Amino acid sequence: MTHALQLLQEAEFFDRWANDNAKHLEPVDGAVLDRYRRPGGLYPKQYCFRLLGDLSGKRILDVGCGEGEDAMILAMLGARVTGLDVSPAAIELARERAAINGVSDRAEFICAPLNDADLPPDSFDVIWIDNVLHHVLDDLEGTVRHLLAAARPGALVLCIEPVNLNTTLRRIRFLVPVHTEVTPGERPLERADLAVLERLVPGLTRRQFYFLSRLTRFIIPDFRYERAPAWRRILCDLLHAFDRMLLGLPMLEDLGAIAILRGNVSRALPEPRAMEWARIVIPQACDGADSRT
Repeated sequence: MTHALQLLQEAEFFDRWANDNAKHLEPVDGAVLDRYRRPGGLYPKQYCFRLLGDLSGKRILDVGCGEGEDAMILAMLGARVTGLDVSPAAIELARERAAINGVSDRAEFICAPLNDADLPPDSFDVIWIDNVLHHVLDDLEGTVRHLLAAARPGALVLCIEPVNLNTTLRRIRFLVPVHTEVTPGERPLERADLAVLERLVPGLTRRQFYFLSRLTRFIIPDFRYERAPAWRRILCDLLHAFDRMLLGLPMLEDLGAIAILRGNVSRALPEPRAMEWARIVIPQACDGADSRT
């Protein structure tokens, strides 16, 4: 499969999701906003918001922003957000979401491939990547290099990514009949992928989540946490608290299915490897769709 074909399939996959979700578009729930305004540390995304600190005036590049759910919270908490995604329908929905949440002046969106977007250099205080890199593993180094070029020296890099660092658990997972929607070429990050990221972002740290708390998908199936009954929320909290203790042990941390990767952009990126990856051709679906709002 060529890069361009895979990219087009990715865009079509997330276009379908966006078109379905557009039927149920609504403003951000105030309780959700409060959860991220005063985040705890048990859940991956809340932990990331703790690492972000005060968002007032920060410029954030939301990589693979999808329909703009993260961008809304970031903007409503004071950041200026640029969302980037390859799906035209998702970008359009993100713009609609910004309008109904009153943050169109703080959130702009670009439709383009991640490794070929026209981004201003040395501009962003934070590179925010939420479950995206495992979709671009065929050009991981080239994509991350391109994104880091848009960051200011010292900018914070935060990634939330699925990882596979325990092959036994991975085999067991394939035996469990749980349906998940995946795109072509998608898989969790492995040690070789992490080594690429560690080379590009020296000092990159990793904290893992989700061992027993993988059961959350059965306790709150759509993870509408604030709308779930109290007993379901308490049970999820207990599972995550147990995981926090268990995965805090060095010999067990690799059991976690989700990793938070945190680092800071150095002033000069390391020299690229001998083989350079070709840039992906922008699919026709994004032509003319990369205007900013």
